Parts: sequence; structure tokens; C-alpha cells
Amino acid sequence: MTTTQNIKIDGERLWRSLMEMAKIGATEKGGNKRLALSDLDKQGRDLFVRWCREAGCAVTVDAMGNIFARRKGKRDDLAPVVCGSHLDTQPTGGKFDGVYGVLAGLEVIRTLNDLHYETDAPIEVSVWTNEEGSRFAPAMVGSGVFAGVFDLAYGHSRADLDGKTIGAELTRIGYRGDLPAGGRKFRAFFEAHIEQGPILEAERKTIGVVQGIQGIRWFEVTVTGAESHAGTTPMNRRKDAMLGAARVVDQVNAIALDFQPGVSTVGLVQVSPNSRNTIPGTVFFTVDLRHPDDDVLLKMKARLDAALNEVCGGLGLAFVNKEIWWSPAVHYDQACIDAVRQAASEMGFPHRDIVSGAGHDAGYIARVAPVGMVFVPCKDGISHNEIEDASPDDLAAGCNVLMRAMLAQAAGG
Repeated sequence: MTTTQNIKIDGERLWRSLMEMAKIGATEKGGNKRLALSDLDKQGRDLFVRWCREAGCAVTVDAMGNIFARRKGKRDDLAPVVCGSHLDTQPTGGKFDGVYGVLAGLEVIRTLNDLHYETDAPIEVSVWTNEEGSRFAPAMVGSGVFAGVFDLAYGHSRADLDGKTIGAELTRIGYRGDLPAGGRKFRAFFEAHIEQGPILEAERKTIGVVQGIQGIRWFEVTVTGAESHAGTTPMNRRKDAMLGAARVVDQVNAIALDFQPGVSTVGLVQVSPNSRNTIPGTVFFTVDLRHPDDDVLLKMKARLDAALNEVCGGLGLAFVNKEIWWSPAVHYDQACIDAVRQAASEMGFPHRDIVSGAGHDAGYIARVAPVGMVFVPCKDGISHNEIEDASPDDLAAGCNVLMRAMLAQAAGG
């Protein structure tokens, strides 16, 4: 008799699937570039859908392009136990961020099929639209609309730097589904993911039992001065927007150092007119502030406001600071956390509790369903980088833990 104690996924098959998906949008340094709703993202989605249908799953797509592949349960009237992540990447992303959680879910279904194992509740694998936020801001729009954080009109209206919207691009690539985005009940939701940090590898832990996600605030800042000739304008008569922006960027770094374990990043900068012999008149840049404590995150925000007032006021510059996204700190469901910890213990994998420093779709899904996450190590803690790497053994271990946690939640009426 097949029981949850003696079934394991096929680690080699999982690895082959990851490497096959990695061919779509492969980069010279061994990473991936599949920006959300690009032609390459469509190719990745199409491959996933084909694999799911070959595994006997029914595939549906909602109005935000979120994909759901369903394996029937003994009682198909029960809400499904769902796992998943995303297939879109950073512009210079890796082969595992997001896609591992999707294909680990597919491997769970393939393993259950191989063993003719029937779950009480249905099992589903999801792909969430625009998790990365690198093409369309903010991040995690698909899961955000599903969870009611954003409405559908807002989700469809998000535009990239060329003015193309999510709604139009979903239609163009054929993934603007007919199902409502949201309103579906999950019995539980799990997301498997590489850690994207150095802790598990440094402590030689195979599994991270994720407790939740730290709070995140995103800002778009525009500093305005006056364009002027670089050779004829004296230094004391300049209104140099780049100088002001540079001083604020330095303060952004100092804010995180003063509120550790908080972190801060300026990751996108646009200078206008972007000419070597013209003093910049306008600088646009983004600020990403994060901390596990929402109250401390508010203090970090206040420090950013103070830095802008002080720096720009001293240089005679104007500024606008627009907060475009706030994701409060998330605490996951205790039963799902316990299911992940129990699965790791049963299989003898070294593990530890951990808080995610990165945002994940699971953070939004936690607003509408019980959620747990499984982390596995990544080499040198590097992610959002073409050299992102993870070992086949660790990826298989995380998938096995994912499967056991899902089966525990799928049992019973």
C-alpha cells in the first residue's frame, strides 16, 4: 500500500523540467529573461500548460492571466490544496526564482499519478501573473487582484515603460481568461522557493520553514532642478537634480543601516535630459524599504521623507515622493507551518524557521487562505542574477517536503 511515508518525487525528472523551461529566454551567463507577458513568458506558459494537460490536469485561466492546473480528488467538492509561484523573471534573472515553485507542484502531481495515489481534496498548481514587478509595477499584481488587494481594472491598467498595459498584453499573448480573478476558496496554499539569501546555506540547513514575509514599501521619487549648460553655469548657481538624488540615495542606504535587520535599495534611476554636457534637470528613482516590523518600517519611511526635505531644501530643488505599494508584514498559518516542519522532520532534513526577506505571491494569498512556504538554499545566497544556482538534491528535498505538507492538508473531509 502506498502511504505518505514511503513516496518520493522523481528528483531527476524535476531537474529535467527545470532545465527544459530554462531554455526559454536563456541568457549568455546561464540565467533567464522572461519578462511578464512577453512572447517568452507566453512560451513558458504554453509549455507549462502542455505539461499539465499531459499529466491529466484540467487547466483554467482567470481574467488576470493566473493559471490553475487541477488534479481531481476523491471528493472534488472539497476546496483544493494549491501550490504554485510564477514563471516571469527579472531582466537578468536566474533559472529557479519562481519557476521552481511552479514545476515542483507539477512534479508532485506527476508523482501522485505514477503511484495512482488519490487525495481526498483536489490538488492544484498555480502560476501567478507579474510576480516580479520588473516590467509592470507593482509586483505580485496577479495574486494581488486574486486576493482583493487590487481591483481588476487597476491590475489591467498597469503599464510598462513603453505604455503597454497588463490587460492589453494578456489579450495579445492569449492569456486573458474568462474566469473571475478571485473568489475561489483554497483549503491551503503552499509555495516552494529558493531562499534568495545566504542563511540556509551558511547554516547547512536543507529546508527553511517560512514563518512569514517582512513588510515592504515601494516609492517613486522625482527630484526636479533646472537644466543648464555644464560648462557655463557656475557651481554655486546650479540646481542639479542629480546631485540631490545622489545625496538622497546615500541616505537611503544609511536608513537601513540604522534600522537593521531592515534593508533598503535604489534599483532604478532615470536622468533627464541624460546628456553629458547638460546639468540634469530631473531625476526619477525608486526606493524599496523592507523590515519585519511594520512599526519600524513606518519609521524608515519617515526618515526617507526627512532626507528628501533636508537635501532638496538645501539645494533649492523640488521633489515628489509617491508611495506606490505597501505590503504589510505577513504571518503564515500555523497549521501549514507545522505541516512543513513535520514533513522536514519525518524525512530527516536539517531545517530551521525563517522569515522571508523577499515578497512572494504567498504573501497576498495569505489574506484569503491558510498559507505555508518551503525554502531551499541557493548558492552563495544569490538571486535576481543570471548566476543564481541551486543543487538538484536540495530542490528535490524541498519538493518532497512540499508534497508531504500538501498531502497532510488534502486528507479528510
